[in-house]
Amino acid sequence: MEPIGIIAIAVAILVLAAGSMFLLLRPRGKAAPPPVEPPEVRIPEETQAPPRGAVEDQEATTTIPPPRTTPAEPMVVPPPAVEIPPPSAGRMVRLRARLARSQNTLGKGLLDLLSRDRLDDDTWDEIEETLITADVGIAPTQAMVQDLRTQVKVLGSRTPDEVRALLRKELLIQIGADLDRTLHVQPHGERPAVVLVVGVNGTGKTTTTGKLARSLVGDGRSVVLGAADTFRAAAADQLQTWGDRVGAEVVRGPEGGDPASVAFDAVAKGTADKADVVIVDTAGRLHTKTGLMDELGKVKRVIEKKATVDEVLLVLDATTGQNGMRQAQVFAEVVDVTGIALTKLDGTAKGGIIISVQRELGVPVKLVGLGEGPDDLAPFDPEVFVDALLGD
Repeated sequence: MEPIGIIAIAVAILVLAAGSMFLLLRPRGKAAPPPVEPPEVRIPEETQAPPRGAVEDQEATTTIPPPRTTPAEPMVVPPPAVEIPPPSAGRMVRLRARLARSQNTLGKGLLDLLSRDRLDDDTWDEIEETLITADVGIAPTQAMVQDLRTQVKVLGSRTPDEVRALLRKELLIQIGADLDRTLHVQPHGERPAVVLVVGVNGTGKTTTTGKLARSLVGDGRSVVLGAADTFRAAAADQLQTWGDRVGAEVVRGPEGGDPASVAFDAVAKGTADKADVVIVDTAGRLHTKTGLMDELGKVKRVIEKKATVDEVLLVLDATTGQNGMRQAQVFAEVVDVTGIALTKLDGTAKGGIIISVQRELGVPVKLVGLGEGPDDLAPFDPEVFVDALLGD
């Protein structure tokens, strides 16, 4: 081996040995103190958190109660105040001005024509046309014209007052001032009077029933209403409103139920309550429906098992003209109409239908509707009617 290599190895061994001795012989420092643990804090048992599983179970099974609220009090709807209607006497006089305005064409037109100095054939044709236009009817018109021509010849020259008196007399004859227009609503001992109201849809039948009840209550009579129009839910509700306003009991049935059954129950209720009058509102029958008309006859027969039908009032719309007269004929054949209630007379110049209906049927007009107000149904007074037509 080379001397230089031996020397290098020796130097390396000496360096390593010196480093080891230095490490073994260097002074040691103080050991680091152990970490200080914080003092133990004891938590009361009631505040200690439950184990994790218990918390999850509790959250899964606990129901949070809803917030406490004060229950809302139910809304109490006070019953409608019972009204005290005015009596029926004098109603037509009070409504005379309204009637005069609506019938001005008939009355004033005839007066103007008859007041002409010379009444030739053309004038009489105009008079005849005026009467027909007012729905007096062909036969009554011809009779009136014939009578007027005869009396004009007898009078010769005519003053306005004489013409008015002449026309007034003739109209009263044609209207039938001597017909009995009494509404038979007197109770029979412990049994009430029964009024059956019939008519075609749209004539104001249910409204007329309610107004009639109101009128009778105003005259001091107790009334029970029978809502036998079971095919039109609004009819029963409408009648209920009329009854509530005047304190009249209303007997109803299920929608689409048997009208005869409702009518029978209404009469039974009126008898049990010792009411003066029972008014039965029937379904609006189309006069062309034979089956429905037969059912109306059934209603009347069922009522008669419990009581007598004192009045059968046919409600007619004054604006329907001669069609209304044909309806009256069909109804009269089914239920023996005893009187007519003519509605919407205030809005038409066709009041001559009073003459034509009475002449064809021999049935008097007993009630007239002269407006839309609750007290605008009035007993028909021929003299007041004619005076309203002719004016003062």
